[in-house]
Amino acid sequence: MKKILLLVFAISFTFAATLKAQDKMVKFIISTEYGDIKGVLYNETPQHRDNFIKLAEEGWYNGSIFHRVINNFMIQGGQGANGKQDPGYTVPAEILPKYFHKKGALAAARMGDQVNPERASSGSQFYIVHGQVFNDATLNAMEQRSGTSYSEEQRKAYTTTGGTPHLDGAYTVFGQVADGFDVIDKIAAVKTAPGDKPIKDVKMTIKIIK
Repeated sequence: MKKILLLVFAISFTFAATLKAQDKMVKFIISTEYGDIKGVLYNETPQHRDNFIKLAEEGWYNGSIFHRVINNFMIQGGQGANGKQDPGYTVPAEILPKYFHKKGALAAARMGDQVNPERASSGSQFYIVHGQVFNDATLNAMEQRSGTSYSEEQRKAYTTTGGTPHLDGAYTVFGQVADGFDVIDKIAAVKTAPGDKPIKDVKMTIKIIK
């Protein structure tokens, strides 16, 4: 009986600690015609967090579109509504192993390694992982090809809710969606033209909640 009570207490304490940690995170709401995508920005990636907050509060994203959409992969936006592709600067990489590309991960787009070996992020463009579910055999093969090893947490995420594991370690993940996964699904499923741009614009506005 005591063991059961201790286990319940431990679970309750962990859950409360998680909620408390989330309360200290800055939250975002991406509003679209398909509904709202809500999530948090990670404090451990402060340059990306602060840049996203700055641009959102300045209205950079309001009226902009998801300009690149690939079903079972990701939805990408962040070009300014004023026609500019980026604000004219990059953000230094803040790639952390603990934050990986599970479904709903908010990450920064960037130029390829050939021209960007430091993996600096775009000043404004971001993507949200849609992804797909993988089995253990596929993950094992991916590990062998890449020479990496997926953690238990990664394997659980990739074999249940899904993600894009091949992007891990190459792009900065600076936030995570907590609500609105159905909205991600709807946007990922829209019809696109060559170049992966939706035939009908999917516009957004972004609100920051501190």
